Amino acid sequence: MKYRLSVLNLSMIYANDLVFDEYYFGDYFFSADKTRLQPEVIHRYLDRESYWAQGIPYETVLRSIDFSLCIGVYDDGGRQIGFGRMITDRATFAYLCDIFILEEHRGKSLSKEMMRLFCRMADEFGLRRFLLTTQTAHGLYRQSGFEMFPYPERLMSRPGVVFSREQLLDAVWGHDRAVTDRTVDVYILRLRQK
Repeated sequence: MKYRLSVLNLSMIYANDLVFDEYYFGDYFFSADKTRLQPEVIHRYLDRESYWAQGIPYETVLRSIDFSLCIGVYDDGGRQIGFGRMITDRATFAYLCDIFILEEHRGKSLSKEMMRLFCRMADEFGLRRFLLTTQTAHGLYRQSGFEMFPYPERLMSRPGVVFSREQLLDAVWGHDRAVTDRTVDVYILRLRQK
């Protein structure tokens, strides 16, 4: 009975995903409050600047936020300049993804601070495995205790359905299209309104 009570208490505590108290780190504000997130900033970065999520639909970004623990980083004017999310069961496993700090705010240890928060959460949850993938930031993640997976032959992946903007244009209008990006944006907007 005591165990069930503690599980119920945890689910109530984490109902809003406020897994740490908001605070300032220098001139920057760190928060787990999803109501502060600026999804258009997150989508713009993922869609246009990241190497891992180019072409991701806005609705997919919104859904990913809903089902993740998120950290937002904000400048002194309240503009979101960083983001990261953890997909977890809060007991045994977590996957870290979509970590970014906008370029003009890099070099201020903001990503290191975000990693410190995520690692603290993982430790508090008592996770057995905490994974991420990266092409470019191995050094940053090593500073937080991440290592190359010791048994890569054990990892498997199943590709999902993802279409880039170019693939959609080719599928709809063909390779010899005379369609501008603006035309595509209008069609996408009309589809989203339906």
